[in-house]
Amino acid sequence: MSLHTPYHHGDLRAALLTRAEATLRAAGVDGLSLRQLARDTGVSHAAPSRHFRDKQALLDALAVVGLHRLGGCFEQAVIEGPITKRLQTVAHAYLRFAVDNPELLPLMFARRHNSSADIQQAVDRAFAVPIALIAEGQAAGEIVAGEPRRLGITALAALQGLATFIGSGYTADFDSEQLLDDLVSHLTLGLLPRSS
Repeated sequence: MSLHTPYHHGDLRAALLTRAEATLRAAGVDGLSLRQLARDTGVSHAAPSRHFRDKQALLDALAVVGLHRLGGCFEQAVIEGPITKRLQTVAHAYLRFAVDNPELLPLMFARRHNSSADIQQAVDRAFAVPIALIAEGQAAGEIVAGEPRRLGITALAALQGLATFIGSGYTADFDSEQLLDDLVSHLTLGLLPRSS
C-alpha cells in the first residue's frame, strides 16, 4: 500500500498497521497519530479507535507485529549442525532484522509498567527458538549452565549494541558480517562450559 492509498475493503486493522509502520519508518513515533492514520487510509477519523483505543495501543500493536516478524526470522534461520553454528545463524538473522527495522526495535523492547499480555506472549514466542537452542546446548554440555533466558538476554544485548553501531554508520570502516562473526566468536567463548 502506498503512503496515500485509501482503504477500500478487507481487514481495516491490518491496513492501519501497514500504514502506521510506513509512517513510523518515514516520520518516527512523533509522526504517528490516529487522526492522520485515518486520513491516510481514507476512513473516518473515528475508525482507527475501533481497533486501537489510543496511540499507545497502536504502538503496542506495532511492537507485536515486529516481534512476530522477528520470531519468523529466527524460525527460518535454524539449520542442522553443531549448536554453535545454529546459534550463529540465529545471531545473523537477528542482526539483519535489527538493521532493517531500526524504528520497530524501540517499540518491541520498550518495557512499560502497563505492557500488555499480547506483547509478553509475542516476546515469549519470538525468542522461543534462541532460548530452546541455548537449553539444547546446555543439555549437550556445549553451553555453560545458567537460566537460558538470562543467557539469551545477555547475547541479545550485545547483538543489539552491534546493530545500533552498524545502523548509525559508526562501523562503516569494517565489514558488518565480519564484525558479527567476531561478536559471535566472543559470545560463544563466553558460553562454553568452564573447566574446574
